[in-house]
Amino acid sequence: MQSKVLPLEEGKDPGPMNRTNQARPLPFRLLQLFLLFLVLCVAFSFVSLYTIRHFGIDSAVTMVKSNILPCLEESNISLGQWIKAPVDLMHSMTDEELFWRASFSPHIKNYPFKRVPKIAFMFLTKGPLPLARLWERFLNGHQTLFSIYIHSLPSFKPNFTHASVFHGRQIPSQVAEWGRMSICDAEKRLLANALLDINNEWFILLSESCIPLYNFSVIYDYLKGSKYSFVGSFNDLGPYGRGRYRDAMAPEVNITEWRKGSQWFEVNRKLAINIVQDTKYYQKFEQFCQPPCYVDEHYFPTMLTIEAGGVIANRSLTWVDWSRGGPHPATFGGRDITEELLTRIVDGQNCSYNGGTSSICSLFARKFAPSSLQPLLRQALDMFGY
Repeated sequence: MQSKVLPLEEGKDPGPMNRTNQARPLPFRLLQLFLLFLVLCVAFSFVSLYTIRHFGIDSAVTMVKSNILPCLEESNISLGQWIKAPVDLMHSMTDEELFWRASFSPHIKNYPFKRVPKIAFMFLTKGPLPLARLWERFLNGHQTLFSIYIHSLPSFKPNFTHASVFHGRQIPSQVAEWGRMSICDAEKRLLANALLDINNEWFILLSESCIPLYNFSVIYDYLKGSKYSFVGSFNDLGPYGRGRYRDAMAPEVNITEWRKGSQWFEVNRKLAINIVQDTKYYQKFEQFCQPPCYVDEHYFPTMLTIEAGGVIANRSLTWVDWSRGGPHPATFGGRDITEELLTRIVDGQNCSYNGGTSSICSLFARKFAPSSLQPLLRQALDMFGY
């Protein structure tokens, strides 16, 4: 009796059992494949529902597209995109990320595009730039030859108009304390942000009390023609020089290599990268040069003397007056701005320039108080040429 018919629920017509058994394995195999396919479909459905429930539909779609989009995007990348200077200086990079990004440099000397070298004017200030109008006059007409970067207190909110060359030129900043490593961090931050523009070639550190002593063309040609960068670096044997050295800084820094110099410097692109990427000397100065060792007077002069002593001029481009004595240079207010003072600052100087002698030595001067602005504006054209 069991051999007469197949059950209807198995999907077969009733028939005699004496059919050949050679045809049965094929339908059974198909049934196995169908069941496997059904299991996979159910599993895929559960995965899809889980993904959408926990990550959303957009994320699920992005996961599918992500394997395709990068290839399409990369095919549209041009050299112009790589060399374009950032329009918005505000970014979310940490110092570590910023310094790493800024340390990149091409190893092929010739640029495969027309590069116009620019001066990066880097202002290290607590807040406003009271002499901005004087600088705007100095920079007027030379927009393709300079960039501006401002490091102020993070809490400061500038109010420059859209027409000002200083509008939108603040970089992400942190509190900087003079004499401590945080001030050198701020200077490195300025250099690193300026290095993101491939056209910046000369990097000048300035304060809010600095003024230019010549017109833009004279300063640009002076920097372009110089074989050296202008970093003050001298071997002070006294208590305020070598007296600040600590033996624990060796072997990275030996006492014979210890240098002192002005905080206000000018460096070319190669030296700017050297400063930004340094970790070897940074750790020693951070640990062992604290007040009364003022790190901004020693860190860069010492490091660059060791690493690139042959390409720095061992003098600053920024004039200051120490004749009044005391720990700080003289400050000039509105009543101090006379033709005699400005003539004394500009004329009567002699210094080394490319191995020869030059009467143009200082390109900038400080410290000028906010009250000096109007007298400077009245005399700038006759005295400075702008």
